[in-house]
Amino acid sequence: MAAAAVRLSLRRGKLCGRPGALAFSSRADAAPGGGPKLTRAWQAEGIRNVVLSNPRRRNALSLAMLKSLREDLLRDSDSPELRVIIISGEGPVFSSGHDLKELSHEAGEKHHLEVFETCAELMTLLSKLPVPVIAKVNGLATAAGCQLVASCDIAVASEESTFATPGVNVGLFCSTPAVPVGRSLPRKVALEMLFTGEPITAQEALLHGLVSRVVPAEKLEDETLRIARKICKSSRSVLALGKAAFYKQMAQDVEAAYRTTTKVMVDNLALQDGREGIEAFLCKRKPTWSP
Repeated sequence: MAAAAVRLSLRRGKLCGRPGALAFSSRADAAPGGGPKLTRAWQAEGIRNVVLSNPRRRNALSLAMLKSLREDLLRDSDSPELRVIIISGEGPVFSSGHDLKELSHEAGEKHHLEVFETCAELMTLLSKLPVPVIAKVNGLATAAGCQLVASCDIAVASEESTFATPGVNVGLFCSTPAVPVGRSLPRKVALEMLFTGEPITAQEALLHGLVSRVVPAEKLEDETLRIARKICKSSRSVLALGKAAFYKQMAQDVEAAYRTTTKVMVDNLALQDGREGIEAFLCKRKPTWSP
Protein backbone atom coordinates (compact mmCIF):
# COMPACT_ATOMS: atom_id res chain seq x y z
CA MET A 1 0.00 0.00 0.00
CA ALA A 2 1.40 3.38 -0.99
CA ALA A 3 2.45 5.60 1.88
CA ALA A 4 0.24 8.40 0.59
CA ALA A 5 -2.80 6.16 0.72
CA VAL A 6 -2.71 5.71 4.44
CA ARG A 7 -2.16 8.20 7.23
CA LEU A 8 -1.16 6.74 10.55
CA SER A 9 -1.74 8.63 13.75
CA LEU A 10 0.46 7.21 16.48
CA ARG A 11 -0.01 7.88 20.13
CA ARG A 12 1.15 6.42 23.39
CA GLY A 13 -1.56 4.61 25.26
CA LYS A 14 -2.47 1.39 26.99
CA LEU A 15 -2.61 -2.03 25.42
CA CYS A 16 -5.06 -4.14 27.40
CA GLY A 17 -4.23 -2.10 30.46
CA ARG A 18 -0.46 -2.17 29.94
CA PRO A 19 1.05 1.31 30.36
CA GLY A 20 3.32 2.55 27.61
CA ALA A 21 2.11 0.23 24.87
CA LEU A 22 1.75 1.67 21.39
CA ALA A 23 -1.73 2.10 19.96
CA PHE A 24 -2.58 3.36 16.50
CA SER A 25 -5.46 4.59 14.44
CA SER A 26 -5.47 4.54 10.66
CA ARG A 27 -7.51 6.07 7.91
CA ALA A 28 -6.91 5.21 4.28
CA ASP A 29 -8.03 7.57 1.53
CA ALA A 30 -7.85 5.14 -1.35
CA ALA A 31 -8.65 1.49 -1.88
CA PRO A 32 -6.11 -0.87 -3.47
CA GLY A 33 -6.05 -0.07 -7.19
CA GLY A 34 -7.56 3.38 -6.72
CA GLY A 35 -11.05 4.58 -5.86
CA PRO A 36 -12.45 5.49 -2.46
CA LYS A 37 -11.53 3.43 0.57
CA LEU A 38 -14.52 1.28 1.49
CA THR A 39 -13.47 0.30 5.00
CA ARG A 40 -12.34 2.25 8.05
CA ALA A 41 -9.90 0.85 10.59
CA TRP A 42 -8.37 1.96 13.85
CA GLN A 43 -6.67 0.26 16.74
CA ALA A 44 -6.45 1.06 20.44
CA GLU A 45 -5.71 -0.98 23.55
CA GLY A 46 -5.04 -4.07 21.45
CA ILE A 47 -8.44 -4.00 19.73
CA ARG A 48 -8.63 -3.30 16.00
CA ASN A 49 -11.98 -2.13 14.68
CA VAL A 50 -12.63 -2.64 10.98
CA VAL A 51 -15.84 -1.10 9.65
CA LEU A 52 -17.46 -1.86 6.29
CA SER A 53 -18.11 1.72 5.28
CA ASN A 54 -20.24 1.88 2.15
CA PRO A 55 -23.79 2.15 3.52
CA ARG A 56 -25.15 3.61 0.28
CA ARG A 57 -24.39 0.27 -1.34
CA ARG A 58 -25.55 -1.66 1.74
CA ASN A 59 -21.90 -2.51 2.46
CA ALA A 60 -21.84 -4.82 -0.54
CA LEU A 61 -18.78 -7.04 -0.71
CA SER A 62 -17.60 -5.74 -4.05
CA LEU A 63 -14.14 -6.70 -5.24
CA ALA A 64 -12.83 -3.36 -3.98
CA MET A 65 -14.50 -3.88 -0.59
CA LEU A 66 -13.06 -7.38 -0.29
CA LYS A 67 -9.56 -6.12 -1.06
CA SER A 68 -9.91 -3.19 1.36
CA LEU A 69 -11.12 -5.50 4.13
CA ARG A 70 -8.30 -7.95 3.48
CA GLU A 71 -5.76 -5.13 3.67
CA ASP A 72 -7.12 -3.90 7.01
CA LEU A 73 -7.08 -7.41 8.45
CA LEU A 74 -3.55 -8.21 7.34
CA ARG A 75 -1.91 -4.93 8.32
CA ASP A 76 0.61 -5.71 11.08
CA SER A 77 -1.37 -8.82 11.97
CA ASP A 78 1.71 -10.36 13.58
CA SER A 79 2.31 -7.36 15.82
CA PRO A 80 2.14 -8.21 19.53
CA GLU A 81 0.13 -5.01 19.97
CA LEU A 82 -2.80 -6.57 18.09
CA ARG A 83 -4.89 -8.87 20.26
CA VAL A 84 -8.36 -9.04 18.70
CA ILE A 85 -10.23 -7.74 15.62
CA ILE A 86 -13.85 -6.55 15.48
CA ILE A 87 -15.63 -6.35 12.11
CA SER A 88 -18.81 -4.27 11.86
CA GLY A 89 -20.89 -2.50 9.24
CA GLU A 90 -21.86 1.16 8.98
CA GLY A 91 -25.59 1.80 8.71
CA PRO A 92 -28.61 -0.51 9.03
CA VAL A 93 -27.10 -3.33 6.95
CA PHE A 94 -24.05 -5.30 8.08
CA SER A 95 -23.50 -6.47 4.51
CA SER A 96 -25.82 -7.37 1.65
CA GLY A 97 -23.28 -9.72 0.09
CA HIS A 98 -21.70 -9.50 -3.34
CA ASP A 99 -22.34 -6.51 -5.59
CA LEU A 100 -24.61 -8.04 -8.25
CA LYS A 101 -23.51 -5.44 -10.79
CA GLU A 102 -20.11 -7.14 -10.74
CA LEU A 103 -21.74 -10.48 -11.43
CA SER A 104 -23.59 -9.46 -14.58
CA HIS A 105 -22.93 -11.34 -17.81
CA GLU A 106 -21.17 -8.27 -19.20
CA ALA A 107 -18.54 -8.40 -16.43
CA GLY A 108 -17.24 -11.64 -17.85
CA GLU A 109 -16.14 -14.97 -16.43
CA LYS A 110 -12.61 -13.79 -15.65
CA HIS A 111 -13.93 -11.03 -13.40
CA HIS A 112 -16.46 -13.37 -11.81
CA LEU A 113 -13.66 -15.80 -10.96
CA GLU A 114 -11.56 -13.03 -9.41
CA VAL A 115 -14.47 -11.92 -7.22
CA PHE A 116 -15.17 -15.39 -5.86
CA GLU A 117 -11.52 -16.34 -5.46
CA THR A 118 -10.80 -13.10 -3.58
CA CYS A 119 -13.83 -13.68 -1.38
CA ALA A 120 -12.79 -17.26 -0.62
CA GLU A 121 -9.27 -16.07 0.23
CA LEU A 122 -10.67 -13.47 2.62
CA MET A 123 -13.02 -15.91 4.35
CA THR A 124 -10.30 -18.51 4.88
CA LEU A 125 -7.93 -15.78 6.07
CA LEU A 126 -10.16 -15.12 9.09
CA SER A 127 -9.43 -18.52 10.61
CA LYS A 128 -5.71 -18.21 9.80
CA LEU A 129 -5.18 -14.88 11.55
CA PRO A 130 -3.29 -15.31 14.86
CA VAL A 131 -5.89 -13.33 16.84
CA PRO A 132 -9.62 -13.88 17.39
CA VAL A 133 -11.99 -12.11 14.98
CA ILE A 134 -15.41 -10.95 16.21
CA ALA A 135 -18.32 -10.00 13.95
CA LYS A 136 -20.42 -7.21 15.48
CA VAL A 137 -23.73 -7.39 13.62
CA ASN A 138 -26.42 -4.76 13.85
CA GLY A 139 -28.85 -5.27 10.97
CA LEU A 140 -29.13 -7.45 7.90
CA ALA A 141 -26.42 -9.92 6.88
CA THR A 142 -27.22 -11.68 3.62
CA ALA A 143 -25.46 -13.97 1.16
CA ALA A 144 -21.70 -13.24 1.34
CA GLY A 145 -22.47 -10.94 4.30
CA CYS A 146 -23.89 -13.94 6.13
CA GLN A 147 -20.84 -15.87 4.94
CA LEU A 148 -18.61 -13.28 6.58
CA VAL A 149 -20.44 -13.61 9.90
CA ALA A 150 -20.21 -17.41 9.77
CA SER A 151 -16.48 -17.22 8.98
CA CYS A 152 -15.59 -15.11 12.03
CA ASP A 153 -14.50 -16.82 15.24
CA ILE A 154 -17.19 -15.13 17.35
CA ALA A 155 -20.33 -13.23 16.34
CA VAL A 156 -22.34 -10.85 18.53
CA ALA A 157 -25.65 -9.64 17.09
CA SER A 158 -28.33 -7.16 18.03
CA GLU A 159 -31.86 -8.44 18.53
CA GLU A 160 -32.95 -6.70 15.31
CA SER A 161 -30.40 -8.49 13.14
CA THR A 162 -31.45 -11.01 10.51
CA PHE A 163 -29.48 -13.47 8.40
CA ALA A 164 -30.23 -14.94 4.99
CA THR A 165 -28.76 -16.67 1.95
CA PRO A 166 -31.24 -15.42 -0.67
CA GLY A 167 -29.22 -16.00 -3.83
CA VAL A 168 -31.70 -18.59 -5.06
CA ASN A 169 -34.25 -15.80 -5.49
CA VAL A 170 -32.11 -14.14 -8.18
CA GLY A 171 -30.97 -17.38 -9.80
CA LEU A 172 -27.58 -17.56 -8.10
CA PHE A 173 -27.43 -20.27 -5.45
CA CYS A 174 -25.33 -19.23 -2.43
CA SER A 175 -22.79 -22.01 -2.95
CA THR A 176 -19.78 -20.21 -1.47
CA PRO A 177 -21.70 -18.82 1.53
CA ALA A 178 -22.87 -22.40 2.09
CA VAL A 179 -19.31 -23.41 3.01
CA PRO A 180 -19.13 -21.64 6.42
CA VAL A 181 -22.91 -21.50 6.90
CA GLY A 182 -23.14 -25.27 6.42
CA ARG A 183 -20.34 -25.74 8.93
CA SER A 184 -21.95 -23.43 11.50
CA LEU A 185 -25.58 -24.56 11.30
CA PRO A 186 -27.27 -27.96 11.37
CA ARG A 187 -27.57 -29.32 7.82
CA LYS A 188 -31.35 -29.08 7.56
CA VAL A 189 -31.42 -25.52 8.89
CA ALA A 190 -28.67 -24.44 6.49
CA LEU A 191 -30.37 -26.09 3.53
CA GLU A 192 -33.74 -24.52 4.32
CA MET A 193 -32.04 -21.11 4.31
CA LEU A 194 -30.28 -21.94 1.03
CA PHE A 195 -33.29 -23.48 -0.72
CA THR A 196 -35.86 -20.85 0.29
CA GLY A 197 -33.79 -17.70 0.74
CA GLU A 198 -35.91 -16.86 3.78
CA PRO A 199 -34.17 -15.01 6.61
CA ILE A 200 -33.73 -16.21 10.16
CA THR A 201 -33.91 -13.97 13.21
CA ALA A 202 -31.04 -13.23 15.56
CA GLN A 203 -32.56 -15.54 18.16
CA GLU A 204 -32.83 -18.34 15.61
CA ALA A 205 -29.24 -17.68 14.57
CA LEU A 206 -28.21 -18.00 18.22
CA LEU A 207 -30.25 -21.16 18.71
CA HIS A 208 -28.61 -22.86 15.74
CA GLY A 209 -25.06 -21.62 16.32
CA LEU A 210 -24.56 -18.97 13.64
CA VAL A 211 -23.91 -16.30 16.28
CA SER A 212 -22.45 -16.50 19.78
CA ARG A 213 -24.58 -13.95 21.57
CA VAL A 214 -27.65 -11.73 21.01
CA VAL A 215 -28.17 -8.47 22.89
CA PRO A 216 -30.35 -5.34 22.59
CA ALA A 217 -28.98 -2.91 20.00
CA GLU A 218 -28.06 -0.36 22.66
CA LYS A 219 -25.86 -2.94 24.40
CA LEU A 220 -24.15 -4.32 21.29
CA GLU A 221 -21.08 -2.11 21.50
CA ASP A 222 -20.54 -2.69 25.22
CA GLU A 223 -21.01 -6.47 24.98
CA THR A 224 -18.67 -6.80 22.02
CA LEU A 225 -16.02 -4.74 23.78
CA ARG A 226 -16.48 -6.76 26.96
CA ILE A 227 -15.64 -9.94 25.05
CA ALA A 228 -12.74 -8.28 23.23
CA ARG A 229 -11.25 -6.93 26.46
CA LYS A 230 -11.57 -10.33 28.10
CA ILE A 231 -9.62 -11.83 25.19
CA CYS A 232 -6.98 -9.12 25.62
CA LYS A 233 -6.27 -10.36 29.14
CA SER A 234 -5.07 -13.74 27.87
CA SER A 235 -1.70 -14.63 26.38
CA ARG A 236 -1.48 -13.76 22.69
CA SER A 237 0.86 -16.66 21.93
CA VAL A 238 -1.36 -19.17 23.71
CA LEU A 239 -4.47 -17.90 21.90
CA ALA A 240 -2.68 -18.03 18.54
CA LEU A 241 -1.56 -21.61 19.16
CA GLY A 242 -5.01 -22.65 20.37
CA LYS A 243 -6.88 -21.01 17.49
CA ALA A 244 -4.67 -22.66 14.87
CA ALA A 245 -5.03 -26.03 16.58
CA PHE A 246 -8.82 -25.68 16.85
CA TYR A 247 -9.33 -25.16 13.13
CA LYS A 248 -6.79 -27.84 12.19
CA GLN A 249 -8.41 -30.53 14.33
CA MET A 250 -11.93 -29.62 13.15
CA ALA A 251 -10.98 -30.88 9.68
CA GLN A 252 -9.71 -34.20 11.06
CA ASP A 253 -11.33 -37.38 12.30
CA VAL A 254 -11.49 -37.84 16.06
CA GLU A 255 -8.36 -39.98 16.39
CA ALA A 256 -6.27 -37.64 14.23
CA ALA A 257 -7.68 -34.66 16.11
CA TYR A 258 -6.52 -36.12 19.42
CA ARG A 259 -3.05 -36.78 18.00
CA THR A 260 -2.87 -33.19 16.80
CA THR A 261 -4.11 -31.62 20.00
CA THR A 262 -2.02 -33.87 22.24
CA LYS A 263 1.09 -32.53 20.51
CA VAL A 264 -0.27 -28.98 20.76
CA MET A 265 -0.85 -29.33 24.52
CA VAL A 266 2.79 -30.38 24.95
CA ASP A 267 3.93 -27.49 22.74
CA ASN A 268 1.75 -25.12 24.75
CA LEU A 269 3.46 -26.14 27.99
CA ALA A 270 6.82 -25.39 26.38
CA LEU A 271 5.81 -21.83 25.54
CA GLN A 272 7.08 -19.09 27.82
CA ASP A 273 3.50 -18.13 28.64
CA GLY A 274 2.54 -21.75 29.16
CA ARG A 275 5.23 -22.09 31.80
CA GLU A 276 4.34 -18.71 33.31
CA GLY A 277 0.65 -19.57 33.56
CA ILE A 278 1.22 -22.84 35.41
CA GLU A 279 3.79 -21.28 37.74
CA ALA A 280 1.50 -18.33 38.50
CA PHE A 281 -1.38 -20.68 39.31
CA LEU A 282 0.76 -22.78 41.63
CA CYS A 283 2.13 -19.66 43.32
CA LYS A 284 -1.37 -18.15 43.60
CA ARG A 285 -0.52 -14.97 41.71
CA LYS A 286 -1.62 -13.35 38.49
CA PRO A 287 0.41 -14.36 35.45
CA THR A 288 2.55 -11.88 33.60
CA TRP A 289 2.25 -12.67 29.92
CA SER A 290 4.99 -12.02 27.37
CA PRO A 291 4.55 -8.91 25.16
